[in-house]
Parts: sequence; structure tokens; C-alpha cells
Amino acid sequence: MLRTLRGLTQEKLGKALGLTFQQVQKYERGTNRISASRLHQLGGILDVPVSYFFDEMDEADAGPRRAPAGNDIEPDPATKRETLELIRAYYAIDNPSHRKQLYELVKAIAASGRG
Repeated sequence: MLRTLRGLTQEKLGKALGLTFQQVQKYERGTNRISASRLHQLGGILDVPVSYFFDEMDEADAGPRRAPAGNDIEPDPATKRETLELIRAYYAIDNPSHRKQLYELVKAIAASGRG
């Protein structure tokens, strides 16, 4: 998610890490584990401390992980590419008044869809 918010493609991040974009994909999907030294390198590239990658982790998460059974778990909408692109586009609007109007429009559309 942070890579996308920073406007980096998997290819650009891969080049910065000395990896292919396929290797970056494997890291992002959790197919390959990320070493501590690679996390340190990622933190430098993304301009965050290594602790950033563990901020939402509690003690229960510290143990080995297993994938949940089945594919019935919905992914967090905040991690979807569409959401991240929408956020980047929203903040690219220079005029605060236009941003506010767009915000109000989106809220109104969402509210009308609930009824």
C-alpha cells in the first residue's frame, strides 16, 4: 500500500532494491519472506522506519501465521489499488474548494446508495 501511495511501481521499487518486479510481487503477496536487511532497505527507499512495517502487529500476531481456510474473507478496501489511486487523485486536486465539493459529492452518493 505504501509503495502505491508513494507513486512507485513494482518495477521501480524492484530496480531500487536490485530485484525484478516479480520478486517484489512475491514479497507483496507474502509468497516470499522478507529478511530484516531487506526491510531496512525498503524503509530507506519508502522513507519510513523499519518499525512502520510492524505498527499494527500485536503480540498475538508475532507467532507463525497460517493462511485462513477458504477464500471467503474480503480484503480490506483500503488496500485495494482503486482506493489508493482514488486517494492520490483526490490529493492531486490543488483547489481546496474543489476537493471539498468532491468529498461532499462522494458522501452524498454513498448515502443515497444505502437506502
